[in-house]
Amino acid sequence: MKNNSREKKSVFSFLKGFTYHKYFYEITLLLVLFVVSFIISLLTPYFLTTQNILNIFQQVSITAIVAFGMAFVIISQGIDLSVGAGIALVGIPVATIIIEGGGTPLSFVLGISSGIALGALIGLINGINIVYLKMAPFIATLAMMSIARGLALVYTQGQPIFGLPKSFIFIGNGFIGPIPFSVIIMLVVFGIAVWISEFTPFGRIVYAMGGNEEATRLAGINVKKYRIIIYMISGICVGIAGVIFTALLASAQPAAGDSFQFNSITGAIMGGVALFGGSGTMVGVLIGTILIGVVNNGQALMNIDPYMQYVVKGVIVLIAVTISGVRKE
Repeated sequence: MKNNSREKKSVFSFLKGFTYHKYFYEITLLLVLFVVSFIISLLTPYFLTTQNILNIFQQVSITAIVAFGMAFVIISQGIDLSVGAGIALVGIPVATIIIEGGGTPLSFVLGISSGIALGALIGLINGINIVYLKMAPFIATLAMMSIARGLALVYTQGQPIFGLPKSFIFIGNGFIGPIPFSVIIMLVVFGIAVWISEFTPFGRIVYAMGGNEEATRLAGINVKKYRIIIYMISGICVGIAGVIFTALLASAQPAAGDSFQFNSITGAIMGGVALFGGSGTMVGVLIGTILIGVVNNGQALMNIDPYMQYVVKGVIVLIAVTISGVRKE
């Protein structure tokens, strides 16, 4: 009897200790992902096919890259609503330069560099407006969303830009062995995001700002400078995502990109990034984004009414925000 009692206590102690594990939430979310995937696989035979799994990761890769940048912003107690329109705007100079340059290696370098630089510029302007003009992040990035979308539509007159070479389209549609090239780019960005957030002084400052910005400032940290850098990181992620998205569509689409705003924020929060800042991991963001992609893919395969899909997405947002609130408490 004593042995049984000791075993029960040891099991209870293990489970209790596990709940305090650094990655407890991420592990739990991963289990949820497997359960949801299993349920969907029972409802449709097409879900677990190799082609569909690769398709999910290919679609999720772009959203995840945006979500990594969004995570830095939210962890520091900010928000960036301009990412979707930013992706559309980034595609314009990328496509224009590459097409007019004849698809040469130099045009590739200039086109891709200009897209990423434009994303960084968008982030820089957002940061300056928030830090020096004292705009609320919601208002500043909402305004940028409208400006970026308007510039993209004005320059193209609302028309897509076609004619990109196959060598560029490979970035969004090509494979290295069985793995989509866009997924490889995502994993590289993921690795960099994990390194920055968990193993650098900058990462610790981001979390400190989200926990208590005033205390961080009183500790001698130039929070204004770091706030601008954080938004520039989000902008760079938008630039990278914009390049891949343009290659995926084989064109620059000035009216596209709105879904990335919704999915990146939802994926980050679902992945454990507290809406009020100060906590969250890039590992969780990746899992949360994949979960959103799996749910969206499953709905499409099961031919769920498109209007009902909006309802499901809304429920997911409510769940994500509720989780964020519980974690804050």
